[in-house]
Parts: sequence; structure tokens; C-alpha cells
Amino acid sequence: MQPVAVNPWRHRWCLLTLAATLALIFIGGLVTSTGSGLAVPDWPLSYGMLMPPMVGGVFYEHGHRMAAATVGLLTLVLAVWTTVDERRRGVRGLAWGALAAVAAQGLLGGLTVLYLLPPAISVLHACLAQTFFCLIVALAYSTSREWRTAGVTTDEVGLRGAALVAAVVAYGQLILGAVLRHTGAGLAIPDFPLAFGRLWPAFDRPGVAVHFAHRLGALMVLGTVLWLLGRSWRSADPRFQRPAALAFALVVAQIGLGATTVLSGKAVLPTTAHVAVGAALLGVVWFTALRAFRLLRPPREAHAVRMAALGDPA
Repeated sequence: MQPVAVNPWRHRWCLLTLAATLALIFIGGLVTSTGSGLAVPDWPLSYGMLMPPMVGGVFYEHGHRMAAATVGLLTLVLAVWTTVDERRRGVRGLAWGALAAVAAQGLLGGLTVLYLLPPAISVLHACLAQTFFCLIVALAYSTSREWRTAGVTTDEVGLRGAALVAAVVAYGQLILGAVLRHTGAGLAIPDFPLAFGRLWPAFDRPGVAVHFAHRLGALMVLGTVLWLLGRSWRSADPRFQRPAALAFALVVAQIGLGATTVLSGKAVLPTTAHVAVGAALLGVVWFTALRAFRLLRPPREAHAVRMAALGDPA
């Protein structure tokens, strides 16, 4: 593997953008949790101003816009910096993909306001936020020292598959969560852990089906993260054990926050934290998948490499 020279300051800028994006997701969650989505009725200005009085719901909605503008600026700098400083075409494309995503995200945010929070656009806005977050995770990892210098070993325990499945399931669960949140199904089932006092509720309203699917999704996320945790422990590699253990802690916290959201009648803090912890969980399992695909080679491919080294064309 040829070493790749990467500016460490650009890596730090990626980490700064990553932290700002997670904060932005939390702030965006606050806008919905506080019902402030239409506190500012115009866009791109706010009441025709760049800086309206920060009172009531305007504090959340305009604060969200300011945080989004900050992330957009960080991403613009990152894209230009990567173009100037990066010789890997794929990483340059990733940086500009992230910039395109954050620009589209801003446009979707404006459309949600101008069209009075249509669920389809609001759900798309929420999902694109998670996609953008994953792009920044990928950029941060691709500019890390580990990416440049770490050697490749054989995936003896199936970590690549376990990490990828966990990431896909976590992303699917976040889509379900966005649908639940923006269709008003958060309290369609008002009790927990049962559903209307039963294990299997009557699906007499669409919101019940969405809500119950989100609960089943949480169990799937828990199962895939446990699978990932088990594989990482079998590998005895702390580079996988640590993020897998963190993912398990996050999924337990996430289930607790989901239960608290229901039992508290969607109190602002647990409801918003549920959104942010979900994003953090996705980021951790996505990072673990990237790391597994970077550092581990499938057994069959490793066998072919060994044979080639011995002069066997097979």
C-alpha cells in the first residue's frame, strides 16, 4: 500500500466540521421538538432581516439557520482546501459531494418553510442531514493518519460484513425515525414497552404502524450492534472493540431516550437528544464499517495475495 500524504490540519478541519454537524443535527431537532419550524415564515431572510430579534421560537429556527450557515461555510472551505491539497481524486469528489449535499440541505430547509412543513420534504431534509454527516465521517477518516499508514490484515471473523450491516440497518432506522417524527406519529402508541398494553397492537391508524415499525427497527439495530460487538471481541483488535462497545452504549442510551420520549409525552430534551444520539450511533457504526473495509482484507482475497507472493497465478 502506497503511503498517502495528507495535511493534518485538513484532518482537524474535518473533525471540526464533523462536530459542528452533530451540533447542527441537535439544534435542528430542537426546532421540531419545540414546534418552531414556522416561527420564521420567510426564507432565506428571517422577517426580511439577516438578524431578527431572537425571541420565542425565532431563537430556535433562526439559530438553526445560523448553525447551518456555519456548517455550510466549513464545508465550502473544506472542499476548496481538498481541491488544492489532495491528490486522490476520490477524496476530492467526496469533498465536493459533501458541499453539494449541504447546499441541497439548505434548499430543502427553505422549502420546508415556504411550503409549511410538508412531511415528504421534511423527511428528506432529515435523511439528507444524516447522509451529509456520513460523508463528513468518511472525509475525516480518509484524511487520518491511520488511513495513510496502517497495514492491511485478513478479516478472519467477518467484521466487514457485520459493520456494514449495522450501518445500513442504523441508517434505515433513522429514515423510519424521520417519518415518525414528521408525520406526527411520535405518540401514536402512548405506552412503553408494550403497545396499548399488548405485544402486538391493532394497526387501525397509519401512525401506529409507523411507530411500531420504528420500535421493531430499534430491536434490529440492537441485534446488529450486538453482532458487531461479538465479531469485534473475537478479533481481539481494540481498533474495532472500542467503537463497537461505544455503539452498544449508544444504542442502549438511544432505546432509553426513545422510551423516555414516549412516557414524557415528547418532552423537548429527551426527544431532541434521541435525534442526536441516533446520528452519533450511525456515525460510529459507519466509521467502524469504513475502518473494517480499509484495514481488513476478505479471506479469499488474502489467500490470492499469498498465492501470488509464492508465484502461484491462482
